[in-house]
Amino acid sequence: MKKLIPPCLLLAAVMTLNVIPSFAQKKSPILNHIAVYVFDLEKCTAFYRDIVQIDTIPEPFHDGRHTWFKIGTHSQLHLISGAKEITTHDKNSHLCFSVPSIDEFIARLHTNNIPFESWKGVADTPTSRVDGVKQIYFKDPEGYWVEINDDKY
Repeated sequence: MKKLIPPCLLLAAVMTLNVIPSFAQKKSPILNHIAVYVFDLEKCTAFYRDIVQIDTIPEPFHDGRHTWFKIGTHSQLHLISGAKEITTHDKNSHLCFSVPSIDEFIARLHTNNIPFESWKGVADTPTSRVDGVKQIYFKDPEGYWVEINDDKY
């Protein structure tokens, strides 16, 4: 019986080594940040902080040209001032945030006189995606499109 223990331990070790590579899969890249170049940093900072209600986090530059927001466990939104003008953006290029209650978010938009629309452009109307997620679209002060939805993941 004692002679069987070392070969069994060796076999277990070899089998473990063969299994490890399947568990040690290559990690996919993780979104670190999205940078948005803006004309009016103060107005955009207030919008994302007060209307979208995402939290600011410290930024390392301390030069008055950056505002950083936490938008996920390891992800951030960086607003960077310096754009020469406000430009037009297509709705297909948008930021999207999920909220627990789209109705409460719509109430906040109404309170702040911020118009929103469905994907097709119907004013003051949410869209229901084929998977049942409700979504709305509106523009930030720079004309960037923002989607808010109630996706629960």
